Amino acid sequence: MRIVWIRMGVIAATVLAVEALCQSGIIDPFTMIPPSEMIAELVSMLVSGEHHDDIALTLTNVGIALVLAVTVGFAAGAILFVMPRVRRVVDPLLASYYAIPIFVFYPLFIVLFGLNRYPQIMIGFLLAVVAMIINTLNGFDRVPRVLLKTARVHRLGRMRTISLIILPYATLYIFTGLKLAVAYSFIGVIAAEFILSGDGMGYEINFAYNNFDNQTMYPLILLILIIATVINMGLYTWEKWFRQRQTER
Repeated sequence: MRIVWIRMGVIAATVLAVEALCQSGIIDPFTMIPPSEMIAELVSMLVSGEHHDDIALTLTNVGIALVLAVTVGFAAGAILFVMPRVRRVVDPLLASYYAIPIFVFYPLFIVLFGLNRYPQIMIGFLLAVVAMIINTLNGFDRVPRVLLKTARVHRLGRMRTISLIILPYATLYIFTGLKLAVAYSFIGVIAAEFILSGDGMGYEINFAYNNFDNQTMYPLILLILIIATVINMGLYTWEKWFRQRQTER
């Protein structure tokens, strides 16, 4: 709990420092507006409903990319875990995956899917799925051998071993993959909207940036930070509850 308060104190101090620098004119308003003005503009924007469609579109795309990445990533990790020969072939590709600039495939996705939301979803999916695969494998690999031997002693079948031993032990590592997948899904979808899109929060931020509209750009960036932080804090709370429950058991 102390760490949480320290973290919140650091964030509050940073925000207050930026506010003071903006209000004093050290940071030019043309460069950045004060955090208090960002919050006021964000509230006004949400009340007016001016960007509701763009916000809904982006969050929907992120949600689809996240669900696909978590589902496919977990399934692929489980398959690679039970197929060690295939895993030995795939491991070098997983290790070097994030060295590949995923956005180079964006023109290909446009050709395949057209100028719509699906290329953006694919970028978010491709960025997030490997993080889920790697953390699923990491969780399965860390199950102690003694637990697997105990399962064999009690003659548990494969499915009962997975459900009663492997999955409960690996859940915390899978949570890590889930949290990374959330971040990568946001990054992929919003960055794709920056590149070539006519709607969405990424498009609106890019349009505001090119037109020096700080009153739109910074509140939208703040909204993305708030949404991502709330989701990750929710996952962190769930993970903490699960860890405590495991300890009690």
